Amino acid sequence: MKKYLVALLMAVLPLAATAAGSGAHLDHMEVDLENKASLQRGMKTFVNYCMGCHSAQYQRYERAAVDLGLDPELVKEHMIFDEKKVGEQMGIAMPAEDAGNWFGNPPPDLTLEARLRKPDWIYTYLRSFYADESRPWGVNNVVFKDVGMPNVLAELQGVQVAHCSREEMEAHGIRGTGIDPLTNKPLNNCSSVKDGSGQLTPAEFDRVVYDLVNFMAYIGEPTKLESQRIGTYVLIFLVLLFFLAFALKKEYWKDIH
Repeated sequence: MKKYLVALLMAVLPLAATAAGSGAHLDHMEVDLENKASLQRGMKTFVNYCMGCHSAQYQRYERAAVDLGLDPELVKEHMIFDEKKVGEQMGIAMPAEDAGNWFGNPPPDLTLEARLRKPDWIYTYLRSFYADESRPWGVNNVVFKDVGMPNVLAELQGVQVAHCSREEMEAHGIRGTGIDPLTNKPLNNCSSVKDGSGQLTPAEFDRVVYDLVNFMAYIGEPTKLESQRIGTYVLIFLVLLFFLAFALKKEYWKDIH
């Protein structure tokens, strides 16, 4: 019995650590896998901004193209930047050893990241970078303190500048700057402003991040909509089968009673 309890504890601890990994408020986003326009835009952002370092090796370009209503040949022409075929996985050319030397650890594969971290976490994280010259890449993050990843979307968002010290952040018991990423209003007397260098307005940038995370949610479970559709038919079948079985039971037992 003891070994089963130990096994259960070992299985639950990583989940608890993930859930407790950030003290920051997470903004909610509603994943919409039926919004193909959003998923198409998200795929474009993913291949242009994420796949320089991150792979999605359990997803194929062609499968994504078919599911999202894109012409596979157009995907091959505009979204594949090496000699890969459209039927291959969405891998990258960066060797894991070199990535580990440059970033400290190889950037993780993102195929299942939305299922691991959850869309709300990724949505808030990507919008919560701020300037921090003490960090190797010159940025830190509200959700993921001392993150080793550069802000790859900085040209779209612009640079967010924190107006509070690390001591103030720690005194307030918060991570990062205490920015509310949705409103950019201060939390716990810490504030943040944008320097105006971004290509997009805050609302436009939020839409880009939403589309990107929406696509990441799709690649984490490409069959979700199909599973839900089949599940509906299965439930209808079981309901009909119940009435049939109940009528059959009454027929078998009527003479006994």
